[in-house]
Amino acid sequence: MNKLKSVAFAAMLSVFGTAATAEDVINAVHFAPGPSDFTQEFLRFVAAVNERGKGVVRIDVKGGPEVIPNPQLGTAQQNGLIDMIHTPAGLYLELVPEGEVLSASSLPPAEARKNGAWDLIDSIYQQKGNAKLLAHMNASAGFHIWTVNEPKLTADGMLDFSTITIRASPLYKQLFDNLGATMIIQPAPEVYTSLERGVINANAYPVLGYASFGWDKFTKYRVDPSYFRMDVLISMNKDSWEALSPEAKKIVGETAAEFEQKSYDETAALAAKLAQEMVDKGQKVVSMTGAGKEKFLAMAAEASWQRMESRDPTHIAKLKELFQ
Repeated sequence: MNKLKSVAFAAMLSVFGTAATAEDVINAVHFAPGPSDFTQEFLRFVAAVNERGKGVVRIDVKGGPEVIPNPQLGTAQQNGLIDMIHTPAGLYLELVPEGEVLSASSLPPAEARKNGAWDLIDSIYQQKGNAKLLAHMNASAGFHIWTVNEPKLTADGMLDFSTITIRASPLYKQLFDNLGATMIIQPAPEVYTSLERGVINANAYPVLGYASFGWDKFTKYRVDPSYFRMDVLISMNKDSWEALSPEAKKIVGETAAEFEQKSYDETAALAAKLAQEMVDKGQKVVSMTGAGKEKFLAMAAEASWQRMESRDPTHIAKLKELFQ
């Protein structure tokens, strides 16, 4: 009997010992294909967490849009199907329309963390998306319009949208509506075929990741200036975040903040490098000028606030106070 008790006690110690030292495992999905600059940066973040968190926390990357299609990422995270997602806020504005503030504002992420803006948008994501925000990546670069044919400018120097059928995401819809543009809203994986078949003759996207999709094969012109700013987020399902050990939270949170700043410092230079590489391969740059350029930038800034306010005005005043 004593021997049986000893065996049982040893088994119990083994179970408790395993529980006490078990790693927290975070399942993750990224929005862009593996070779993309976006994904490679996210994977470096994952590698840093996994190195620092050995025995405490590990991020297990399940894949990209082939695992969960981009339009479903926000809902999948909200419902707990996936713990962590790496995706632009613009891809799940139907859940958290206030996420558009991240592209509308020019406030650097570090400043947003200092003045309470980050805490505010994080609280909104927790409430509406069941998501805990960890990092705002690539915030030092913006979006461009890319065209198959040489773009024309209006008399005041703005891009002439009358002959353009542009691919858009929900993030740009209000702006292109205001500009009277013809657009087709579709996820990134469909753009190559649409360009190839002539369904669209223009695209809206950042420099980062553009060539990795092969879109530069068709769009021989980039239109300057850039507009909005990139809004890529690393976030976690709120329940999954709260289930992490305090040590795991510390490792993931501190690494995310570190990579956010690193991304801000490096993204603008990387975007310039990648843009030049496409120019070196024959892509041409057409720049809006004068009053038309200023009007376009003003309309871009206003469009995001218009749409946020029309969808839910509750937090607009406070968001403007902190993010503008």
